[in-house]
Amino acid sequence: MTKIAIIIGSTRPGRNGEAVSRWVYDIANKRTDAEFEIVDIADFHLPLLDEPMPPSMGQYTNDHTKNWSAKINSFDGYVFVTPEYNHATSGALKNAIDYLYNEWNNKAAGFVGYGSAGGTRAVEGLRLIMAELQVADVRAQVGLSLFTDFEKFSVFKPADHQVDSVNAMLDQVIAWSGALKPLR
Repeated sequence: MTKIAIIIGSTRPGRNGEAVSRWVYDIANKRTDAEFEIVDIADFHLPLLDEPMPPSMGQYTNDHTKNWSAKINSFDGYVFVTPEYNHATSGALKNAIDYLYNEWNNKAAGFVGYGSAGGTRAVEGLRLIMAELQVADVRAQVGLSLFTDFEKFSVFKPADHQVDSVNAMLDQVIAWSGALKPLR
């Protein structure tokens, strides 16, 4: 069975990413074509990248990196749930991505962005990063507006049509994750 991680891309206190990720998980968990797991980068306590060797070497010295590597390597694809901070993804998510290289290769990724512009600029930046990591990013994405999908910018209340957006993105992530399996 194809395994997809739903990665919470923020460690900020009071973050919206946890509610958004649980909503994506609840939608995904109704499907029978893949297994899903929420992965919270906050649980891995990753300091600013502190490995002496480049991640492409795979020579990790720290337990937090080894644990992160094992978790990420166990998936066939990813859904990144990202806030948009200053036209970009969170520093915490970028740092977590930068810790690894080979673990990401030849897998698929989809995106759920949230922010004042639906997180679209954060997703644009993540697409460039995914290309460097040899991750096939899918076209369908979910953009959640702080103005229309959140009450008072903090209580998550997505519009009904967003469920269709999540399923369209998951359809592509699952299909591409399966198609890339022979390369892994």
